[in-house]
Amino acid sequence: MTMKPSNNIWIRRQQCPCGDWKCYVKYEGDDQTSVSSQLIKNETTSASASSEAVFTPYVGQIFKSDDDAFEYYSNFARKNGFSIRKARSTESQNLGIYRRDFVCYRSGFNQPRKKANVEHPRDRKSVRCGCDAKLYLTKEIVEGVTQWYVSQFSNVHNHELLEDDQVRLLPAYRKIQEADQERILLLSKAGFPVNRIVKVLELEKGVQPGQLPFIEKDVRNFVRTCKKTVQENDALLTEKRENDTLELLEACKAMTVRDANFVYDYTTDENNKVENIAWSYGDSVHAYTVFGDVITFDTTYRSITYGLLLGVWFGIDNHGKPIFFGCVLLQDESSNSFTWALQTFLRFMRGRHPQTILTDLDSSLRDAIARELPNTKHVICLWHVLSKLSSWFSLPLGSQYVEFKAEFDALCHSVGIEEFEHQWNLLVARFGLASDKHIALLFSYRTSWPVSYIRGYFLARSMTADFSQSLDAFLKRILSGQTCLQSFFEQVGIAADLRNQSREGMQYMHIKTCLPIEENARSILTPYAFNALQHEIVLSMQYATTDMGNGSYLVQHYKKMDGEYLVIWIPQEEQIHCSCKEFEHSGILCRHCLRVLIVKNYFEIPEKYVLFRWRLESSLVPAEDQNAQCSSDECVQAFHSLAATLLTESLFTKERFNHVHRELTRLLDYVRDMPVCNEFALNMAANNVSES
Repeated sequence: MTMKPSNNIWIRRQQCPCGDWKCYVKYEGDDQTSVSSQLIKNETTSASASSEAVFTPYVGQIFKSDDDAFEYYSNFARKNGFSIRKARSTESQNLGIYRRDFVCYRSGFNQPRKKANVEHPRDRKSVRCGCDAKLYLTKEIVEGVTQWYVSQFSNVHNHELLEDDQVRLLPAYRKIQEADQERILLLSKAGFPVNRIVKVLELEKGVQPGQLPFIEKDVRNFVRTCKKTVQENDALLTEKRENDTLELLEACKAMTVRDANFVYDYTTDENNKVENIAWSYGDSVHAYTVFGDVITFDTTYRSITYGLLLGVWFGIDNHGKPIFFGCVLLQDESSNSFTWALQTFLRFMRGRHPQTILTDLDSSLRDAIARELPNTKHVICLWHVLSKLSSWFSLPLGSQYVEFKAEFDALCHSVGIEEFEHQWNLLVARFGLASDKHIALLFSYRTSWPVSYIRGYFLARSMTADFSQSLDAFLKRILSGQTCLQSFFEQVGIAADLRNQSREGMQYMHIKTCLPIEENARSILTPYAFNALQHEIVLSMQYATTDMGNGSYLVQHYKKMDGEYLVIWIPQEEQIHCSCKEFEHSGILCRHCLRVLIVKNYFEIPEKYVLFRWRLESSLVPAEDQNAQCSSDECVQAFHSLAATLLTESLFTKERFNHVHRELTRLLDYVRDMPVCNEFALNMAANNVSES
């Protein structure tokens, strides 16, 4: 049994922010703890799904490989109360192995062994009883393709078959999945005995005693094997780590030749070995000058091979996509290491401090940010808080957890600070959590994560669900399948290159309200930013304004579905402020402010409320790509106009409609069969349409 998969060196950090190694963090919706373990989960799921459709094997049945046949027979055996093992194989010089024999685990008889020269030798009874159940495979080559067919099959047993709750305890089916392996090692490191580890796992999984897919003996053997493996391989791992970090350092030096703006830095320990290392690219430094107002510092992954903590700095561009700023590998999670990382990053970015930084829950990182970025707003991603609730509160609260989670989620989005603290005290008292260390931890961090506290912080829409998913996909893309630091460095370089990032073409953005202010926004904002603003414009039509005098307006939904908001309008300076603080939060004007501007007959959004970071001109794509996108926009707009006219004309009579429908169907089939041309066709199409 291997302790770790060899195809990936990254896993999620699992130490609790409270600092207690005995406290386990499990992410909700993320049952596995790494990219590779997610693959294991998928494989396990597919295997179990396939087992449900396993029928009795038969002579002549064909498989693509002997491994496929063994898996099929194993699934059949489990459903029928026994397990199998591989018996003999037959090999020839021309065909290699051309026969495989799979038999029941109780097939054959144990040969008598020579008794050991001990006073009380163990006399263990054998389970083998000469069972004749078997499946024999033979290899053949048909038209150059190798396949295996069942040459003999017997399902006659001379022993009782086991029930499902018994067959799962056979050695062949007792597997410790990777997530459980990590948990077992974590508890063992914290000093838990094996019997206590088993009880903890049963409680965490919510199963009855003895219902785990493995037994105490398996856990004990696993812990013993891992300790022995670590002791034997410690020197090899140390050497491999030193070699890998030196190769990474050489790769950074080589990159400075290819990219004059590439920057890197590192520290060494008392033995002159590479300790921490950070790097960034010229494109990333340039992108930071435009989109460095809000950064996300992700530290949720670490190397399972070397124990290095991975930190990645991201921003959000004007199309709502993650943009890479820099990367760091740290020896440990101490405040000093995070301090060095932040100092190095600021030096890479020429001393410019961000307005806001988003991180995970980490006291050491929080202290470092407070020292190095005293004027930067620190926000803890709400997703990180919510993802830890299950591991923290599901066991102590039991059946009350679902209700607690619903109330906690509503509390996170409460409007006022006073309301939050009042409801927090009620929540803690109601569920009896006054002495819980995690409740105390969250409350001490309350200025950084509840919406009521961070509403006035500028986040540039980096806490939306879409951006979180994009960020997660970006991370998994650079982490998946990396077996050494140099290959990881190369993958980061590919992902950070703006030329390699997928860009969605400029989509035609429909006008929904025909308001001049909407037309103005469409001409200057990216589709991403315009869609967000357009949503607010559409909703603004459902609000009524009441002039309170002195430039104050009370804005309220016509059905009173939303609360009242106070908008302050200063016409002399073209300043507008809303109590909801949406513009301060995202850089997009809210529906309440837009409603007042519309009432004031504004045809354009005041210049100061169209941030440069959301404008088309702030895009980092080359100018020729933007020109192609503009041509695409003109082409789409022309076709929309033509299609609208065609629809109007065809609706006069049924004969016209049938004719247009028939011709359009024929035209569509014809166009689909046409070969795909190059980019030149796009501009030509737009020109031809405008000329006609």
